[in-house]
Amino acid sequence: MSLVLRNLQRVVPMRRAPLRRRIEILRSILGVQGFDLGVICVDNRAMQHLNRTYRERNAPTDVLSFPFHENLKAGEIPQPDFPDDCNLGDIFLGVEYIFQQCEEDEDYYDALTVTVTHGLCHLLGFTHGTEAEWQQMHQKEKQVLAEVGRRTGTRLQPLSSGHF
Repeated sequence: MSLVLRNLQRVVPMRRAPLRRRIEILRSILGVQGFDLGVICVDNRAMQHLNRTYRERNAPTDVLSFPFHENLKAGEIPQPDFPDDCNLGDIFLGVEYIFQQCEEDEDYYDALTVTVTHGLCHLLGFTHGTEAEWQQMHQKEKQVLAEVGRRTGTRLQPLSSGHF
């Protein structure tokens, strides 16, 4: 199914092709290539608006996920009844925020990959509201990123590393 990757910001120069390749690898690892996915890249202003509207937090953030399917158990792949329901949802990437958080020697596309992994985990029912949920999500992110590393030669750490 399709991957829609939109860059709606002009603050941080970004090439979509490297990010698209990484997202396709992530979809393959997670076994969700048969689902539509939207990834929208936005600046701090747009991300702050989304965060305020949907989470009542008036600050920009790195990623917001909007799952198409509700009430999934962590790691559960949706089982749609209709072809039109083969959709994971949308991930909004705060690319300006992510860029500002990057360490000096950190690859920007690696940081985007880690953030998309986190967003995809949310679309698959993972959360981190409690320590037990965080542990489960953290383990899944570690597993996925280790496989990304095997396929790309990178060494990536989960975004959820510092939550608890």
